[in-house]
Amino acid sequence: MNRASASAKINLALVVGPKRADGYHEVATVLQRVGLADRIEINPSERLRVNGFLGDTLVRQALELLAAETGGCWSAHIEKRIPVASGLGGGSSDAATALALANAASPEPLSPERLRAIAAQLGADLPFFLTDGPQLATGRGTELEPVVLPQDFWVVLVLPYGELKRSTAEVYGAFDGEAGFDERRAALLAGLDAVRRPADLAALPQNDLATSPLADDLRAAGAFRADVSGAGPAVYGLFVRERDATRAGRRLRARGRVWVTGPAWYG
Repeated sequence: MNRASASAKINLALVVGPKRADGYHEVATVLQRVGLADRIEINPSERLRVNGFLGDTLVRQALELLAAETGGCWSAHIEKRIPVASGLGGGSSDAATALALANAASPEPLSPERLRAIAAQLGADLPFFLTDGPQLATGRGTELEPVVLPQDFWVVLVLPYGELKRSTAEVYGAFDGEAGFDERRAALLAGLDAVRRPADLAALPQNDLATSPLADDLRAAGAFRADVSGAGPAVYGLFVRERDATRAGRRLRARGRVWVTGPAWYG
């Protein structure tokens, strides 16, 4: 198979700590795929080509790194649906999906461990998109541990009109809430251990990096949890019933672009 979906993600919690020796911040975050997805197609080629999305950089870089180790060469086509620079991980997902497809088509594929190491060179989110299911990400975000979470809920994504994303590096660079990181991380882990049903996700800590009044609007519309994803500006709300999610989505269309979707296990 030379085509696959590249799913968006949301951060069900994001706790940020002090800067590490490598320049990244220590984090603890719960990563969950959702059904909004790009589509990636990979084919062997005489020279590296990426088309379909002129703003791409990560897919090209990923295939260049893979080519340096395997000697292969590919063309990639990106069909974009995930909004760019939204906090939903579209670029990372595209690059990881391209890596997985190209590696699977190689005569001598790299090991999963080596492929994740290549992915980690391009961004902290990329290794997550090479795994199945929800993950607890720690360290700089590349140390992953599978977590068992309920998947029977609905997700409303809202990308507010007119709000431009600051660069992720800028958002992290301005973060000054390192104090109390150990306590917030412990609260996240305790909250994860207590999750048995979707509504239990409400007890997870809120995003350390960003807030949005849209989260309050989603809660007022019936979301049992609402928060900013990553460094934003996209906001998500979680709902038990589809009809409530659909109704909330209609209410918020005047505030931003809206998608009503659900969890995705892989791709």
